[in-house]
Amino acid sequence: MKTTSNEKAVTNEVTINAPLNLVWYAWTISERVSEWFASETVVVAKEGGAYELYFVPGNKTGMNTKGCKIIKLVDEKELVFTWKGPDQFEDIMNNENDLTIVKVSFESINENSTKVCIHHTGFKDNESWTDAFQWHQMAWSGVLSSLKSVLEKGEGNLCCQPVK
Repeated sequence: MKTTSNEKAVTNEVTINAPLNLVWYAWTISERVSEWFASETVVVAKEGGAYELYFVPGNKTGMNTKGCKIIKLVDEKELVFTWKGPDQFEDIMNNENDLTIVKVSFESINENSTKVCIHHTGFKDNESWTDAFQWHQMAWSGVLSSLKSVLEKGEGNLCCQPVK
């Protein structure tokens, strides 16, 4: 696989004061994912399994990653899944042929500390994708902050909640 130098990617990382296995479970067990990422989740932790997040409780048609799948899973090392953007970017990035890819890497620093890296690729390099790219830069920062908060303090902030 060749990666060109002009590939647009959102990259973000965080160090969490929690053991690797707990951080891994936070991404790969539905009940854990719903504590810090999206209120309803369907995560089937196997290659080809679902990685579906529903950001608005009870709404299965908007603000979700319905149909997204895990494309690579290496226990406690790497999780790669397809991704759909929020509704405002539906026309450019939520068609089956235009899904972006999220790679989450896990690295144990010591028995009580884990580094998590997000590498989100597949953004097109044209003007119509600029807002989507910038939105995801902001969103992944918030997602990782919520993950850190829930694992260190038990206080996650669900991502992408509708404005009230």
